[in-house]
Amino acid sequence: MTDLPPNAQNPENIANEAAQELLQKLRQKQGNWVEWGIAIASVQKAGYNPQEIFEATGFEPIQQNQVIVGSQVYNSLEKGGASEATRSHYATRGSDILYELRLLSQDERASAAELIYQLKLDALEAREVAKAVKEFSYFRTLPEGFSAHPGDAVAYQVWKLARQYTDLQERSRLIAKGLRFAHTPTARKQIEQLLVDFTVVPKRPAPLLPFYRLESEEELPRIVPVVGEMPLTPQDLQSVPLIEEIQPFRLVKFAGEQAWVPLPGWQVLLSAEDPVVILANSDRFPNQSQNPQTPVLVVIDRAQRQWDISSYFVVDNRGELDFQWFETEPELPLLGRIIIIVRPKKILDEEVTKDSWQIDE
Repeated sequence: MTDLPPNAQNPENIANEAAQELLQKLRQKQGNWVEWGIAIASVQKAGYNPQEIFEATGFEPIQQNQVIVGSQVYNSLEKGGASEATRSHYATRGSDILYELRLLSQDERASAAELIYQLKLDALEAREVAKAVKEFSYFRTLPEGFSAHPGDAVAYQVWKLARQYTDLQERSRLIAKGLRFAHTPTARKQIEQLLVDFTVVPKRPAPLLPFYRLESEEELPRIVPVVGEMPLTPQDLQSVPLIEEIQPFRLVKFAGEQAWVPLPGWQVLLSAEDPVVILANSDRFPNQSQNPQTPVLVVIDRAQRQWDISSYFVVDNRGELDFQWFETEPELPLLGRIIIIVRPKKILDEEVTKDSWQIDE
């Protein structure tokens, strides 16, 4: 062990002192919310978990995540070309709004933040803008009459939705909303055309997501490392690494970056040619906002890259993997089809299940 020079402070002590100073500033709510996000991220890097930070500062874990992500989005606004007025506005408020822009690119964040600021939108409306901009990014050729501006992206989604209604009152409401968001004259013209064109385009329903849930203990196999085939030496036995399961799916990591996870032998999985697993949260998928957010395993068959309307696919969204359903054959390449989404097994009392005598009774 290397001794520290005389009078030198231990780096761990210095880091802890800095973290304690940041915790005190957070407890006293010093600075603005952007600074809070940066400070909380620094404290987490110093080894404090969200619960410890909550107990020391009063910032709940969900709020910690919001201001951390929101501050990262805020810091990207200037690079994306956001105006001084927009940045000044969000410096004092709007962490919940900027949080909704987290999945957009740097330029998209800036333009979306400008629109949201100009129209004085709330967090729910900001989520709608972010969704429209994200879906618009999948187009290689923009829809006729609509530009890449986030206002036109929302207007296009509203235009498409309005054409699905026969009810004149609902259709009129959507037309008014589309005109509010439309940025270019050509986009406004497309929206205004709905005032005289009453053609109804039926909505094509999205397919059901392939959710499965692990229900029984037999469906939760345990992965055990193999030492080898006899004869073996004590050294062979000792060379096998200690296996530590990561809940809730009993994911196992060995030395290095590779990891494995056990899954039951469902037929859809046995039939897959090149299955891989992606860890995600259930809120990444549509129509899941009403359900509690849970971790899920998303099984992708990389061999299935041919589009069909009844499936969800994984795609490259500006350098990041994303899940999407396409109503028509997309122009961008598909990286694989989602064949299974696995929810974790519901355990009412995990401690009880560890005692076989209690289960037997």
